[in-house]
Amino acid sequence: MLVAAPAAAAQAVSASTPAFPTEVALPDGFQPEGIAIGSHAAAYFGSRATGAIYRADLRTGQGQIINPGPGTPSLGLKIDGRGRLFVSGGTGGDARVIDSRSGQVLASYQLASGAAFINDVALTRHAAYFTDSTNPVLYKLPFGRGGALPSEAVKIPLSGDLVYATGINANGIAPAPDGEALLVIQSNTGKLFRVDSKTGVATLVDVGTESLANGDGLLVEGRTLYVVQNRLNTVTVLNLDRHAKSGKVVRRLVDARFDVPTTIAPFRDRLYLPNARFTTTPTPTTPYSVIAIKRR
Repeated sequence: MLVAAPAAAAQAVSASTPAFPTEVALPDGFQPEGIAIGSHAAAYFGSRATGAIYRADLRTGQGQIINPGPGTPSLGLKIDGRGRLFVSGGTGGDARVIDSRSGQVLASYQLASGAAFINDVALTRHAAYFTDSTNPVLYKLPFGRGGALPSEAVKIPLSGDLVYATGINANGIAPAPDGEALLVIQSNTGKLFRVDSKTGVATLVDVGTESLANGDGLLVEGRTLYVVQNRLNTVTVLNLDRHAKSGKVVRRLVDARFDVPTTIAPFRDRLYLPNARFTTTPTPTTPYSVIAIKRR
């Protein structure tokens, strides 16, 4: 059953509202973090506060809560071609797979039994991979025949150049351009790593003297990598070599409307980023939104 957003949050759209607005309001107090964009201009957002999932129509800005959440966070999100939404569970130490149409939970996985921070997720043809910012491990959901979900997750210990320290460690994750590895950003050090998806061995990506501190969500398109540097209110764009062993910063995207954006998803000629507003004390009436910027 669909759960409607509060009347104040589900913004009415007048006839004068332009198609595909450049800013979309989310429910007050929602505390967004992740974003995923599926078919028919449907965008999905997870709440850090309750784990609720909100679906918005990017054409109109209207939306509704499709899943009320488990009371623990929903952070990084990705959606596959089957309309399945993969959700990182933050301090809940879990991952969920949700039907993006009905909001029904298709599967739930308890990834960690102790302290954990399941932060982001990447999808490949064969599996979903989740980062844990507290524990040096990736969690893998290997797909079966026809994309079937597994009964449990596989742990892949991280080793090599990626060394955990105090703060937010492995955060954003995305498939490398060659499809043979994963890219992982370590927020507290500003370092980018190429990680073998089978062994978990991490190799530092050479970006010269550049720092990707506060790196959060990642987006890879071809050999172009977008890194959201949340508290810096910046999206840094790099050109990667064929195997993502090195990269060069080519530009930085900023916008006056950024208020600690965390993650990023493409749609048509735009990039969409939710403002997490980490520097604003959250209240039930705190406004939140997602910002659209041009690719440039």
